[in-house]
Amino acid sequence: MKNRRGFIQTTLAGTAGLIFSRYSGISAAAAQSVDSRVEILLDESIGTISPNLYGHFTEHLGGTIYDGVWVGAKSKVPHFDGIRKDLVDHMRKIKAPVVRYPGGCFADSYDWRDGIGRSDQRPRRTNFWLEAENDKSPANHKYDPNEFGTNEFVHFCKLIGAEPYLAANVRSLPASEFYRWVEYCNSPAGSTTLAEERAKAGSAQPYNVRYWGVGNESWGCGGNFTPQEYAVEFRRYSAWLPHYGQPLSLIASGPNSNDWGWTRGFFEEIVRKSPSQLGGIYGWGLHHYAWNLSRGRTSDWEKGKGDAIQFDPVDWYEILREGERVEDLILGHWQVMSEFDREHRVKLVVDEWGPWYRPGSEATPGDILEQTPTLRDAVFSGMTLDIFNRHADKLHMANCAQLINCLNSLYLAHEDRFVITPVGHVFEMYAGHQGGESRRTIFSAPSVQYDRDGKPAAFWGLQGSASLRGKDLLVTVVNPHTTQGREAEITIRGGAASSAMATVLSHSDIHARNTFDNREVLIPQKKESLVRNGVVVHTFPAASVTALSIHLR
Repeated sequence: MKNRRGFIQTTLAGTAGLIFSRYSGISAAAAQSVDSRVEILLDESIGTISPNLYGHFTEHLGGTIYDGVWVGAKSKVPHFDGIRKDLVDHMRKIKAPVVRYPGGCFADSYDWRDGIGRSDQRPRRTNFWLEAENDKSPANHKYDPNEFGTNEFVHFCKLIGAEPYLAANVRSLPASEFYRWVEYCNSPAGSTTLAEERAKAGSAQPYNVRYWGVGNESWGCGGNFTPQEYAVEFRRYSAWLPHYGQPLSLIASGPNSNDWGWTRGFFEEIVRKSPSQLGGIYGWGLHHYAWNLSRGRTSDWEKGKGDAIQFDPVDWYEILREGERVEDLILGHWQVMSEFDREHRVKLVVDEWGPWYRPGSEATPGDILEQTPTLRDAVFSGMTLDIFNRHADKLHMANCAQLINCLNSLYLAHEDRFVITPVGHVFEMYAGHQGGESRRTIFSAPSVQYDRDGKPAAFWGLQGSASLRGKDLLVTVVNPHTTQGREAEITIRGGAASSAMATVLSHSDIHARNTFDNREVLIPQKKESLVRNGVVVHTFPAASVTALSIHLR
């Protein structure tokens, strides 16, 4: 990937004058006044950007559910039937399309029946994450009271206008319980005993849940299966599920990062019975976390992590480098899948992604895995969403890990306090891509040069994506350089700009972050961009994420 990108940038740098004189009509002198160029090819469509690429993930982990999503029906914190109002209001703004629940590893220790019925009669259960909790963790993080279950989750999704994505327990519940959970959620009003039980909880009408994960991380916490063993379990759990007129989109538990053997072994076993089995699989769930900042010194899960807040520019670039690997993973697993599924009936789903740092930046003591996102994480998230947009033909869903009070969170909350993180602002800036037509976009910019433990290293200078909706073009761009801005001309092959407005997220301090006490340290700023002869001229600040809304003539 790096060699291909380097070739493109080098080639474009050498032919920039030709490109711009041919397509924009601007003078050579004007072309030489900028150091970067972006060319959008309107006639080269990649595919429709599924809104589900902007999905989210919630798990019964630390403060994600209890204190984050759920404050309780008797809370003094503003809420909708126990669900935090601030969270609902902001998720409506970003047009949240889908939310995955209840995990994560928690899902494979979860009995869905514990989370239905009268809340005051639901059992308390040991949380999967008990051993990771500490003496500052509240009791409901260690021993789940099940106040928040299927009914409350689906209600949350309806409040924000999102589709629910439920992950079934394959490790410790039988296939019959998956069948019954589908029945509870989707059987018509009055049709079954479980439908009547759902009605008692306040919903006579079915939930019509479409997206179902058949297990989670089945190579690890979800059962320690081999890919062949899991494929057999997938066939068994997915066989003859009731649809009730609602098509079910089943997502199989895919690989951990670059485990090509897991993908190959699963698909080989699935088609061994019959290639027709592929028709029952909607998506293949890839997980990728960027965590190792050791620059090759260790592969230890704990020792390799860096700090979320205290970092130097090298760590800034290294976490981006680790995160960018997801593009090669998409291409690699797509290729392996094609060995067995030439028609690509099964689409990729990246249902866990984000950076993962060592503990220490928690906004609320006792919230395990909670991180305080900085400008670095905003740039990371913008970069990742752009990668997803550029592969809209392969990806149908992605879920950022996780929504609130956890890893790469959009929001942090505790009691009556609530703050939008830089990551949350990026999702709002990128929301306009949902449902747009992705267009091929070529970036040419000087690469970032830095010292990597005494050796020279390089990283790309500008990257992004573009989508078209009628006469409106949305171009999102990341400048990863910690100190240098990039002045660029954005040309549109097959069209011309009439006006352009930029929304920019940046700060002079690469460690900038929003906290409960300072909630607007890092917020998007709007300004009009110059349009000259149909070409947009814009300076992308150092360490920035930019959304350019361009109206075409």
